[in-house]
Amino acid sequence: MLFSSKVSVLPILALACFTLKAFVAESQNLPANSNASTEGPSTDLFVMAGSDIDRPGSLPRANYNIGIGHAVHFLKRDPLGDELTLGYTYENAGTHGFLHTDFGEHTEQIGVMKNFALPKIRTVTGYTWLQSGITSYSGYSHALNRLATGASIGGIIHLSYHSSIWIQESYNKVVTVPWYTTSSIGYTYSW
Repeated sequence: MLFSSKVSVLPILALACFTLKAFVAESQNLPANSNASTEGPSTDLFVMAGSDIDRPGSLPRANYNIGIGHAVHFLKRDPLGDELTLGYTYENAGTHGFLHTDFGEHTEQIGVMKNFALPKIRTVTGYTWLQSGITSYSGYSHALNRLATGASIGGIIHLSYHSSIWIQESYNKVVTVPWYTTSSIGYTYSW
C-alpha cells in the first residue's frame, strides 16, 4: 500500500515539472512589450523535512514534503498568491514519532503561495502559502481518504540565484482529525 501511494505521486510531479518547464520556455518568447515578469527564477523545486506537533497534546510526528511551484506573472497582484504549487507530503501517523510505521499519512495537495519582500533586507524574503488536498491514511484494512487544508508562513534565505533555504510554520487541519502544527526547514532549487 505504501509503495503504490508513492508510485502514483511521482509521475504527477514529473509531469508537472515538464509542463511548467515548457510553460517557462514559451513565456520567454513573449514580445518585448509584454507585461511578463523577468525579475528572477519562476519555478521552485522544494524538499522539506519537519516535525508535526499533534493537538491536543504535544506528540511529535515526522513530516516530509516534496513539490514544485511556478510563479505566474498574471497573478503578481493577486492578494492570495502569485505562485501555484503541487506537492506530496508523507507524515508518520504511528507510535514511533520519526520512524516509519505502517500507519502513514500520504497527502497530495495543490496550493497558492504569495512571496513578498522584507523591508531593507535583500537576502531574506517572506511568503504565505495556502494548500488543500486529499490525505490517505494507510495501515488499516483499507485506505481512509480525507480532505486536508493548511496555511503556512515562512521565510526564504537566498543562498544564490538558484538555491535557498526555506523555514516555515504551518497550521493544518484534516477532516475528522484534531488540528496540528508543523515546523519545517527545507532546500529549494529555482530556475
